[in-house]
Amino acid sequence: MLINEAIRAREVRLIGADGSQLGVVPFREALRIAQEAELDLVNVAPTAKPPVCRIMDYGKFKYEQAKKEKEARKNQKIIELKEVRFSSNIEEHDFQTKLRNVRKFLEDHHKVKCTIRFRGREITHSEIGLGVMERVAAQCEDLATPERKPKIEGRSMIMILAPKAEK
Repeated sequence: MLINEAIRAREVRLIGADGSQLGVVPFREALRIAQEAELDLVNVAPTAKPPVCRIMDYGKFKYEQAKKEKEARKNQKIIELKEVRFSSNIEEHDFQTKLRNVRKFLEDHHKVKCTIRFRGREITHSEIGLGVMERVAAQCEDLATPERKPKIEGRSMIMILAPKAEK
């Protein structure tokens, strides 16, 4: 935003410090009014004809904006995507360990990307990998819904689980 002498316009539509419309006035007159009030002249709509300027405390305005942005960032919920890799011929104990990790991530409200990497000729029996993925989804259905069904991309099968919304 342009303030005070940085504004380049012959005349401006002026808005007072209290929000009242003061009409179209020459730029020098608007600047004088702002200086008498010990405030800044801020160009709030530079593309308008004539440009709209407001009399305000620019430092206080910038501070308030920064405070609002900080508050908005604080209230944002960042959902991370965690990845757990399985194999198509996984043993029961390994499966339970990885499943425990998937459940822990879902309880922490993170999305989980389950991946099976097919090596060698394993890709010819992708239905075994599909069975592993469906088993993971079934074991986690109380915590998650599949955001993306198991799908083969190259030599990998990928499924994304999203945590269920709280009630």
